Amino acid sequence: MDLDRSGPVPLYFQLASRLETAILEGELPPGSRIENELALSGRLGLSRPTVRRAIQELVDKGLIVRRRGIGTQVVQGRSTRKMGLTGLYDDLSQDDKHPSTKPLLHEVVPAGEKTSAQLGIPVGEPVLHLRRLRFSDGAPVALMENFLPPEFATITAEQLVQHGLYQLMRSQGATMKVARQTIGARHPSPEERRLLQISRPDPVLTMDRVAYDHSGRAIDLGHHAYRPDLYNIEVTVVDR
Repeated sequence: MDLDRSGPVPLYFQLASRLETAILEGELPPGSRIENELALSGRLGLSRPTVRRAIQELVDKGLIVRRRGIGTQVVQGRSTRKMGLTGLYDDLSQDDKHPSTKPLLHEVVPAGEKTSAQLGIPVGEPVLHLRRLRFSDGAPVALMENFLPPEFATITAEQLVQHGLYQLMRSQGATMKVARQTIGARHPSPEERRLLQISRPDPVLTMDRVAYDHSGRAIDLGHHAYRPDLYNIEVTVVDR
């Protein structure tokens, strides 16, 4: 790389900028692996702290990720979800992120007290319980759990591989009109860490949602965990 070693621009910034340009212009396409810090510092004649800081700049921008056992790899940047009554599958499709889904759980179970209270149904009433791992361009981005009223029990695991949940619900006549949701962050569970390929210090971004139809009836209870290096949520605030 052509780095200016005598100018005022820090070397880490120059290196990060060169790599960012290569990623955005397609010279380093998604899935490409970047040399480790030791190899890069030796090849470019830079200190390891300089290379480490440059790599971290790109990680913070969501352009590359570090994966245990794989190394440092290029991604297509974070998906930004604007708050609305859409599903993650639809959002990723609109961003050309090529979503895919791995069903982990598909069962009809009696509603517990917490689920019944949030869905407004009697305790013990059957609900469809789903858990899926959602991928964006082949990288795991979200672990999703949903509870649905019994009329949606005909939705199959095979359908969830090909379509988003809200697509399937709408095809059965559901109309999502309003939702109450809470956004937060926490330490991932061991299962979340394994499935989402999260390094040990990283948190997960969480969203809990109850969606209601046009009559005010709750039709979806969701608990989702996202990788913050690949996903963020955009909220518009209006002064009333």
